[in-house]
Amino acid sequence: MKYYTTVNDIKDLDGLIHEAISMKKNPFAFSDLGKNKTLGLIFLNPSLRTRLSTQKAAINLGMNVMVMNIDKEGWALEMEDGAVMNGSSVEHVKDAAAVLGQYCDVIGIRCFPSLQNRKDDYSEKVLLKFMQHCKVPVVSLESATLHPLQSLADLITIKQNWKEKRKPKVVLTWAPHIKALPQAVANSFSEWMCQADMDFTITHPAGYELCEDFTKGAKMEMNQSKALVGADFVYVKNWSSYRDYGKMLPVDSDWMLTNEKLKITNNAKILHCLPVRRNVELSDEVLDGNNSLVLEQASNRLWAAQAVLKKMIENKSEQLNTFLKGEEIIHY
Repeated sequence: MKYYTTVNDIKDLDGLIHEAISMKKNPFAFSDLGKNKTLGLIFLNPSLRTRLSTQKAAINLGMNVMVMNIDKEGWALEMEDGAVMNGSSVEHVKDAAAVLGQYCDVIGIRCFPSLQNRKDDYSEKVLLKFMQHCKVPVVSLESATLHPLQSLADLITIKQNWKEKRKPKVVLTWAPHIKALPQAVANSFSEWMCQADMDFTITHPAGYELCEDFTKGAKMEMNQSKALVGADFVYVKNWSSYRDYGKMLPVDSDWMLTNEKLKITNNAKILHCLPVRRNVELSDEVLDGNNSLVLEQASNRLWAAQAVLKKMIENKSEQLNTFLKGEEIIHY
């Protein structure tokens, strides 16, 4: 695996899930795989679960880890090619990324959208610039449009909590928030559920439709109560408008999930990526209830990251072996 930015980067989805679950049972089975290899974690935005789970995953594989909050500890980066850098930016991304690639065998990059310009955000300019210039494998730690490590952990959690032969009914429901949030988690979860062939429904107020690139195959229902009927899993997440980009549109009805609303489900398990605004996005009674899987999801972030990093290290090792044998090597 050269890049990990979307579900489409995975050749064998079931195999990757199986590998993650296997490592959950035996975390240190491949503790020598990453010996003398370095993971660089680059953050342009805050992180708790993503940073710690990915760092721990790398340690379990025997890797060295370097972490940099480049938005606070580094130079202001210029992203535009051909820019005359006589303003506030001090270093061009092509130089910074190239240097990072000299120091690291694998790079993880986290870069949120601006929520100001949809075209710029959905072009994934920042992520792609790092991928273009660092010349080493790159894992997305959340980008402007997707959060693939979170989605892999979500799917692992669902798989481990579903024992019936039929497809589970999975519902992604929009939730209230006090500020505009990216669509990345919702986009990514939708993309993964459609790829995993679930009975998948998205419910949200009018105006909060997601980008169709990520929702092909999903059912749409603007009535939350109708969507929740018979649900086996309910994923709760806020996102800002994609149509009126980055805006918080007025919503008349109450979309916060409660135990009363869940009575029409099939005793649904509840998922949320965290962090969560308690009693705004999701009520305490649901978050702290017996059907909440949010802490299991957070735990599975570790095994998702470890499975992905293992694939990336193995890919680099295969290329090195090819080089040592004098065969043609494919460069990143």
